[in-house]
Amino acid sequence: MPELPEVETIARELRRDLVGRRIVDVEVRWERTIALPSAAEVKPLLVGRQIMGTDRRGKYLLFPLSGGQTLVIHLRMTGQLHVVGPEATPDKHTHLVLTLDSGRRLFFRDMRKFGRVYVVADVATILRQLGPEPLNPDLTPQQLAARLAGRKAPIKSLLLDQRVVAGIGNIYADEILFAASIDPRRPGGDLQMNEIARIHTVTRQVLAQAIFDHGSSLQNYQRPGGAKGQNQERHQVFRRTGKPCARCGAAIVRVVIGQRATHFCPQCQR
Repeated sequence: MPELPEVETIARELRRDLVGRRIVDVEVRWERTIALPSAAEVKPLLVGRQIMGTDRRGKYLLFPLSGGQTLVIHLRMTGQLHVVGPEATPDKHTHLVLTLDSGRRLFFRDMRKFGRVYVVADVATILRQLGPEPLNPDLTPQQLAARLAGRKAPIKSLLLDQRVVAGIGNIYADEILFAASIDPRRPGGDLQMNEIARIHTVTRQVLAQAIFDHGSSLQNYQRPGGAKGQNQERHQVFRRTGKPCARCGAAIVRVVIGQRATHFCPQCQR
C-alpha cells in the first residue's frame, strides 16, 4: 500500500499537470470506485470545476476544487494515478477518467479495486479520525508519548494505527523501529521517554529520506509518470528476512504482529 512518502510524491508530481486545470469530462468505469456520493452524482459535481491544489493528509490525496468541494482519493493497495495524453487508451484496470481542459486526462488505475474516490464539501467527513502528521513540527516527543501512554498494543501496531499518527504503513514502521533500535513487539505504553524521543526523531528522518527518494517501489507503486521510487534500495529490515543486519550481522527475522508481517534485527532491537 502506498504510504506517506509515496502519497506525498504523487501529490507533488501531479501539481504541474493538474493545478489550475478545469475538469471537462468524467467517466466512471467501475461504479464501486466511488465511495461518496453515488457514482451517478460524481460527474455533475466535478465537471466545470477547477483543480485548485494537490495535497495530502495521511495516506489520502486531496484535490481542492473551485466551488468548495474536494476530490479525495485513497489508493489503498494497488491504486495508481497517471496523467496521460488524449491518445492513451484506458485499460481494464482504469476505473475513473477525468478529462482536463488541457486535453490531457487523469487515469485512476487499481488492479485490486480496493481504492476509493470521494467528493465532499467537508474533508473532515473522511479524515476526522486521523491522528497528527508525523512530519508536522507541532507533533512533539511529549505529544507522541501521550498518545502511547497506557497502550498495551505492540509499538509496531500503534505506529500503523492511523488514529495515533497518520501516514505510516508497514514498510516505514519496520524501518523506523530498526532506526530507533526498538523491538516492534514491545507494548507502546512500556516505552521510556528517551525511547519515544528516538522514535520521534528517526520517524522524521526515515520519512524525509523516503520522500527524497520518491518512495519505495516493491510491487505496484509507480510515480505519476510511470517511474519507480528508489527508497527500497535503502531498506534495512523490510522484506530482508534471513539477510545479515547491516549493524551487527545477525539474521533479520520475520514475525507476524497484528496480522502484519514484521521484520527486525533480534540483536539490535530491544
